[in-house]
Amino acid sequence: MSAQRQVVLCADDFGLTDGVSRGILDLIGRGRVSATGAMTNMPGWRRAAPGLRPYMGRIGIGLHLNLTVGAPIQPMPHLAPDGSFPPLGRLLSGALRGRLSVEEIREEIRRQLVAFELVHGAAPDFVDGHQHVHVLPPVRQALFAVLVEGGYAGRLWLRDPSDLATSILRRPVGRGKALIVKALARGFRAQARAAGFRTNEGFSGFAPLDLSIPPGRVFASALSNLGPQPVVMCHPGHGDDALRGLDPAVESRPEELAYLNSDAFGALLEERGVALCPAPSATVPARQPAA
Repeated sequence: MSAQRQVVLCADDFGLTDGVSRGILDLIGRGRVSATGAMTNMPGWRRAAPGLRPYMGRIGIGLHLNLTVGAPIQPMPHLAPDGSFPPLGRLLSGALRGRLSVEEIREEIRRQLVAFELVHGAAPDFVDGHQHVHVLPPVRQALFAVLVEGGYAGRLWLRDPSDLATSILRRPVGRGKALIVKALARGFRAQARAAGFRTNEGFSGFAPLDLSIPPGRVFASALSNLGPQPVVMCHPGHGDDALRGLDPAVESRPEELAYLNSDAFGALLEERGVALCPAPSATVPARQPAA
């Protein structure tokens, strides 16, 4: 296939549960995703991480910074007084009211980075955030500080989950979520680049509020009106009891997994002239999915 557009297709939440990680590894092996982000505070990270090693250098393997699911690696008395991360709504409220401890968040970011490197044996290729928490103003400040102090500037890229309003409005699926995240991410790209980090330009893949919309329509929408260096997120995985206790998106993950493994998805990539690549502006695309 002669690719007209290189796209990073990133499977989020590696390590969330064994079923999610197993599904993502299956897609990686078939060339159906080109990047994944790891939740290194979750127990499943250590169990699943060895499966990524054969793909180092072939796909993007990043840190999926997590402040809303499971427990912090070390106690966080301010953010997680009961030992568990708060739900997104509470974190967002604290961020917007200026009530988060930037120092405490900075230390947890360091710990999640260390947990990534100790288990994976290399630095992450990129950093993004579960539920896009990395763009919240207090969290982004802490993230930039940790990465600059650790010498990561110029070595990894950061995911900007915003897009042009015109592109968002032209996609029929996930507009509301995309516009909210765009507002929360205001200024993130410019600040990241000022700190020495590359970012993507163009972002899509927001799940619809209407769960009856089939995955084929979701991905057809996500792969439309793409930016110049686009990232598309996805959330595939096998459902299991562990997932039901952690995440409301239980049924949609197996449906995404099945679609991404399908001939229909291969045909969509072919139709859109898309080649999957491991990073924005990557010059060598990842192995192409079989149609």
